[in-house]
Amino acid sequence: MTATLAVAAHGTAGGGLPSSPTAALLALLSITLGSLVATVRDTADFRHLLAVLAVGQLLGHALLGVGGHSHQSAEGVPPLLMFAAHFAAVVVGAALIAAGGRLAAAVSRVLVAAARRDRHPVAVTSSTAFVSADQPLQSLRFLSASLSHRGPPAGFAR
Repeated sequence: MTATLAVAAHGTAGGGLPSSPTAALLALLSITLGSLVATVRDTADFRHLLAVLAVGQLLGHALLGVGGHSHQSAEGVPPLLMFAAHFAAVVVGAALIAAGGRLAAAVSRVLVAAARRDRHPVAVTSSTAFVSADQPLQSLRFLSASLSHRGPPAGFAR
């Protein structure tokens, strides 16, 4: 998400697409920050998400700058617009991630509550034992039909 937002913010401010090595570095930055957020316990808080995404945007901006990104486009877009785009990306991204985390927690609580619902066992009636039947069971008939009753030839048996 960090790389996407950084490229989108630069594109909004008139910057172009990054080169392949810069895109690879942005992907590595995103993976690193995503791993950090996934392993640190307090990053579900909106303020912590803002901080991590702001660092990601600053590093992404630096990577795009090293990768040959110019801050003035042909149309003369001011750098304030790029800052505003990065800031909006940080705030909107943190809000979406925090909202998704709260939604996932709510859905998890509902699923746990539904799984814990007391299920009453079905009342078992008295079992009856089958004594005998005048015909053999169907499974025994299939078993006896599938077995071969043929043995080796009589000459080889001696």
